[in-house]
Amino acid sequence: MNNRIDQAEVGVATPANPATSGSVRWVGKGVAAAVIVAVAATAAHMHWSSASPVVAPPPPSVAISAPLQRDIEGRLGFLGQFSAVNRVELRAQVGGTLTQINFKDGDIVHKGDVLFEIDPEPYQIKLSQATAGLESANARLALATRELARAQELQRSEAGTVENVDQKVAEQRAAQAAVDNANALVRDARFDLDRCKITAPFTGRIGTHLVSTGNLVSGSRAGSGPTTLLATIVSLDPIYLDFDISENDYAAFQHSRENRKGPLADAVNISPTGDSGYARTGTLNFIDNTLDRSSGTIHARATIPNSDLSLTPGGFARLRLATTAPQPALLVPDAAVLQDQTDHMVYVVGDDNVATPRKVEVGDLRGGLRVIRSGLAPTDRIVIDGIPAVRPGSKISPHTGTIQFSAEHGDEGAKS
Repeated sequence: MNNRIDQAEVGVATPANPATSGSVRWVGKGVAAAVIVAVAATAAHMHWSSASPVVAPPPPSVAISAPLQRDIEGRLGFLGQFSAVNRVELRAQVGGTLTQINFKDGDIVHKGDVLFEIDPEPYQIKLSQATAGLESANARLALATRELARAQELQRSEAGTVENVDQKVAEQRAAQAAVDNANALVRDARFDLDRCKITAPFTGRIGTHLVSTGNLVSGSRAGSGPTTLLATIVSLDPIYLDFDISENDYAAFQHSRENRKGPLADAVNISPTGDSGYARTGTLNFIDNTLDRSSGTIHARATIPNSDLSLTPGGFARLRLATTAPQPALLVPDAAVLQDQTDHMVYVVGDDNVATPRKVEVGDLRGGLRVIRSGLAPTDRIVIDGIPAVRPGSKISPHTGTIQFSAEHGDEGAKS
């Protein structure tokens, strides 16, 4: 009886077929092991969760500051190109063989310097001929004058006729005209001889020589005939800065000129390529009389002193033109202004230390800072450093920062 009960209780573990009893025991052991592992893992997870809770990261540490308040003037910015006040093509007024070049290419030459020399011998011969003709004419005039005096004396003694006196008067006048003509020929010959030396018409920089010594050059006094271009020379001090003003900017500038009088109304500041600031100044001295219909701009020009000769025609420079008197404005670091498509925004920090984006309208750069035209109040606190760690609506750990205005900073145009 007990044997049957034992058989029934372990019937699953000990089947009737002794050949399969070993495999059944291994399956039972595997299931039991899997159950034990799962229970152990669950217990470990529960123990870890209760022992190490997840800790939120601390708020990012960022620098905040109120916008910097400063009086700044309204202004317009342009890009201009330098051009020479005077530019001359050096051409010969007489023809002949080029015998000498008295400069190096690119030199600064001064007014009156002899730059080119043409063989003067043919013109010296011409001057000698004219001088000889003048001497002959003077001799004929002296003879005619004496003969006229004798004829007049004979007439007074009634030994001569009136007709003879009249004839001598005509001869004397013809001789005088011959002298005048001979004098003109002398001046003409001397003019040609003097033009064998080509001089600098003003102080400036000369370009490369286009004709070498030994070449035959053509010349013309009026420039109507064929002439040989020898070189070009441009003046450097002062120098022009040409630029174009849009129609809207021109209207704003005209309005500002009505309210601003005196020399400062036309003062400009420039920053040539390579300069970091606007240290150079000049004077606006020309605005064209017509707007260009194709571009909607009007041409303008400023005169810039260039005593150190560092500015070169053809170079570029940025130009600033004041339009209003200094007025209060808010400035923030340019890095604190974020661009969202066509809008600009800054992070404003509330009393609860939550950073909230706010849309602002920006202007140009002043002292390395961005002008804020609208959207901020002087008492607002904005994030000026650590912006990449800030998320909209998130808490921050603020500390006080400082906004520095750099008067020597090279400012640029409006933020795009």
